[in-house]
Order: sequence, then C-alpha cells, then structure tokens
Amino acid sequence: MVSSTQIKTIQDIMRKDVGVDGDAQRIGQLTWMIFLKIFEDREREFELLDEKYKSPIPEPFRWRNWAADPEGMTGDELLDFVNNHLFAKLKELRVDKNPMAYVIRSAFEDAYNYMKSGQLLRQVINKLNEDLDFNRTKDRHLFNDIYEQILKDLQSAGNAGEYYTPRAVTQFMVDMVDPKLGEKLLDPACGTGGFLTRSIEHFRKKYVKTVADRELLQQSINGVEKKQLPHLLCVTNLLLHGIDVPSNVPHENTLSRPLTDYGPKD
Repeated sequence: MVSSTQIKTIQDIMRKDVGVDGDAQRIGQLTWMIFLKIFEDREREFELLDEKYKSPIPEPFRWRNWAADPEGMTGDELLDFVNNHLFAKLKELRVDKNPMAYVIRSAFEDAYNYMKSGQLLRQVINKLNEDLDFNRTKDRHLFNDIYEQILKDLQSAGNAGEYYTPRAVTQFMVDMVDPKLGEKLLDPACGTGGFLTRSIEHFRKKYVKTVADRELLQQSINGVEKKQLPHLLCVTNLLLHGIDVPSNVPHENTLSRPLTDYGPKD
C-alpha cells in the first residue's frame, strides 16, 4: 500500500541524485515511472479479461521485463537502457491502429529521465514495486491522496501562472452542470484531469448501470492539454478511473486551431 508519505520517501531518494534539479523535475521523474507501473497493472487486468490481449509496448520494454525484478538491471546498465532504449522506443511507438500506442507515445514525447545514478533509479523502481499495486482497490483509492500531494508540489514548484483547480471546486462545478450519460464532455485545457475524473465519478454514481453504459462512458470523456507533465498526470489519472484507452485526451494546444475549424466530429 502506498501513501503520500511514501511518495515523499521516493522523492527523498531522488534528491540524492545530482541530475534531478528541483521539485518540478522530481515530479516529472516520478510521474512517468508511476504511469508505466500503473499501465503494467492495468495490462495484467486486461490479460485476465482477454486472452488475446496484445500489449502496444514491445516485450523488452514492458515494466515486467526490465523493472519488476528487484535484483535486475542497475547502475550504468539501467541508465543506458532507460535513456537510450526505453525512451527511444516509447517516443517512436508504431501507432498503426492501436490507440493506446498513440496515448503512450504522446505521453512520452516530451518526457525525460533526469536521474544520473542508476543505483538510485533502481532504488526508486524497487520502492514503487514494493508499495504500488493498482489492481488492489485500496491502492487505487489512495492514488487520490498521491494525486493531491503531487498537485500541492506542482503549485509550489515555481510554475508561475499555473493554477490547478481544487478538488472541492471541480466537484461543485460538476454537480451544478450535472452532465448526462451520452453527452460529450470536453475540457479544452484539462491540466491533470480534475474536471474529467470528477465527471467520470459523477457518471458512474448517477447514470452508469450496464455494460453498455460503461462503454458509452468510455467515449464521453474528452480533453486537451498542451504541457507534458499535466498531460501525463491526466492520462495516468484516467487509467485509474477506468478509462481503458484515454486516446480522447491528446497532448496538443487547443488554441493552435481557430475556433471555426472545430466541427461536430471534434
């Protein structure tokens, strides 16, 4: 089981690394690792439900095959793998007709490994493996605490001009709007996904009753986020809230297109 205290413990390990400079980089480092660990846990669930499931990540680069063994790669070998092979592969995943491959590639196109010590990187990975299993219901719920802690850290990490809406405010706004199942919901500057995840919880509480309703919900959530770190946090958050393939939240800038270019299909 993981808590915000344990997340701070992981960040303390990162503080020993000369390559990680400041809270913003520590948050970025932590987020891409949590994303891959969560995706690994979701894949194990997908494999149980569908024996024909095929991962969009090539086998050598799946978390289970390079990170899961506590006695696995470390030191320079681990750094070389992460910097020169893992990130290179994830940034250039073949999308073809696999929307999840598109999600992963978009999430990692501006992501970086800041850590310079392979030994410390292995310590962080092992800590995540010890404490995180998002197939456990309790750990899924505790991600809300982790998420809130990361938001607090983001607020104090020197990101001038960036404001993340408090949970109570997003909850109030969703309650007032009361989106209905079947309606398309769009947050054009979705940040870390606060409004989207509150809406998912709202849909489930009031409207999702059947498998067909669940499938409709999967298609109802849409967002756009320009910045890499909030986008990666948003995608991670959506995965944990049961959006199997959050491909409707591209890593783009809504304002890069004139309003008149948007139509019903968007």
